Amino acid sequence: MASPPSSSLRRAAHGFWYSLRLDLTGLAMAGLFFAWSLTPSLLPREWQYQGLVSGISLAAGYAAGVLLSWFSRSVIFPLLEWPAPSRKVVWWLRGLVGGATLILMVSALIAAAGWQNEITSLLGMEGTTTTGYLRTGALSLAIAAAIILTARALRVCVRVVGGGIRRLLHLPEPLVNAVGIVVVAAVVITLVDGVLVRGMVTFANSAFSVQNETMDARVIQPTEPERSGSPDSLVPWDTLGRQGRSMVSGGLRAAELETATGRPAIEPIRAYVGLDSADSRAAQADLAVRELVRTGAFEREVLVVASTTGTGWINPSAMQSLELIYGGDTAIVGVQYSFLPSALSFLVDRDVAADTGKELFDAVHEEWLRHDPEARPRLYVFGESLGSFGSEAAFDGLADLREKVSGALWVGPVNSNSLWRSLTERRDPGSPAIQPTYAGGLVVRFANRVEDLEAIDEGAPWLEPRVLYLQHPTDPVVWWSPELLFQRPDWLREPPGYDVSPSMQWRPIVTFWQVSADLANAARIPHGHGHLYSSSILDGWLAIGTPDGWTDADTEQARDILGSIWQYRTPRQSPIVTGEAGQ
Repeated sequence: MASPPSSSLRRAAHGFWYSLRLDLTGLAMAGLFFAWSLTPSLLPREWQYQGLVSGISLAAGYAAGVLLSWFSRSVIFPLLEWPAPSRKVVWWLRGLVGGATLILMVSALIAAAGWQNEITSLLGMEGTTTTGYLRTGALSLAIAAAIILTARALRVCVRVVGGGIRRLLHLPEPLVNAVGIVVVAAVVITLVDGVLVRGMVTFANSAFSVQNETMDARVIQPTEPERSGSPDSLVPWDTLGRQGRSMVSGGLRAAELETATGRPAIEPIRAYVGLDSADSRAAQADLAVRELVRTGAFEREVLVVASTTGTGWINPSAMQSLELIYGGDTAIVGVQYSFLPSALSFLVDRDVAADTGKELFDAVHEEWLRHDPEARPRLYVFGESLGSFGSEAAFDGLADLREKVSGALWVGPVNSNSLWRSLTERRDPGSPAIQPTYAGGLVVRFANRVEDLEAIDEGAPWLEPRVLYLQHPTDPVVWWSPELLFQRPDWLREPPGYDVSPSMQWRPIVTFWQVSADLANAARIPHGHGHLYSSSILDGWLAIGTPDGWTDADTEQARDILGSIWQYRTPRQSPIVTGEAGQ
């Protein structure tokens, strides 16, 4: 006699569940972790990236639940002496937990679509649709499944190793299992740390060193003696690295500045020393100073010591803005200390960044002191992102900074910047962490957007030398810190910044993971948010020092020029190859 349909269905469901071998507690925790990964963070995410983040979260939640379940079965339940539940109870528990988890995941996806639209609206971006964002769930399940299957494969390896040890040594099963775990863990750690991690670092060094040697087809060797890498330079063109070559070949020349602004201009000085230009950091700094002396940099109106990011990059907008403001009567110098992206460089080259920043500034400052105080240029320091970390490291504190420079502009500082952290922690009572006031704004100021800079002259006096930090409320580079794991930061206790979702809340561990995920997304949004500051750097320079006679009309003209700078570039001819260079 045929079985009733309901009985066949139950057997099919039981067989499917058994084939998956899902732990109930693990399933419940996976659903919670998935939902938490979809809660609002600083920046919006496309469904593909959210799928990756949520897939990892799903797997992590399942692992946490499995561990909790094992601990309960092994330690707690035996102490309570609870009877084992019946098969019917287990069946209903499976259905209840599975259904509740599915409802939770779908509900979280629907809510996340609304949160994403809220965040994109604040940033002036196009939002998503609920149906489109549901694709995140499928991708997350696929990624989580791949991670869980890998973990199960490792568990099989533990059992195989343990079985082999038991047959050879006849040890008790608990000891055999422990030895198996230790052996497999040792192999995995050796492979990950000794092979995978080191291999990745070696590969990254190899790959990015090759990239450092490549040249953009639009980059042409400069012919002006005021540029490093030119025929007159002390720094050979082929030693500058990719970012150095881009720096010295870019920007408007004197004639182009005159055409763009309608005012007289002189040839801007851009000096750069690459990793291959000298044998040590001290030698790099010495070469940079000799290059500045050769070009007449200490006779200009403004001299900027710019600390680079990991790859050796200096924001082109920062350089071009300054040259527009001063009609080219400027000198900018930078030294490369790595060819790794800032995220990797922050992990492996942070001390090198600090040491290079100090070596360069000290060498330039020593030479600057030799010149007549009445004739030498104003000495500014500049750094963006990891560059601000290296630039800050040149000084022992605020007093030392004010004694040595004419002004400082630091953009998108990393949270580990020591001076930035000190000023933020000692801010005036009542001032917010996202835009603190320190000592009434008398020396140091913090700005979130251009409007903050435009209101500077309307407030309290700002003494020179001026120190300015530009930092967006949505910049994860500024706010990421290990402290987010278990401590609510002040910036999430206060009213949110102008572009931060009011729905964002702090949760232990969750917020750390969310902001960590935002780091990879910080430059994929409109300017004026996240880690993109080019639109406000012009106003930053004007805030710390404005030339005599500069007007609001000049500021608007400079903005227009920066927005369409390609119109003023003329084809350049290289002493090596002939071709046109675009911007």
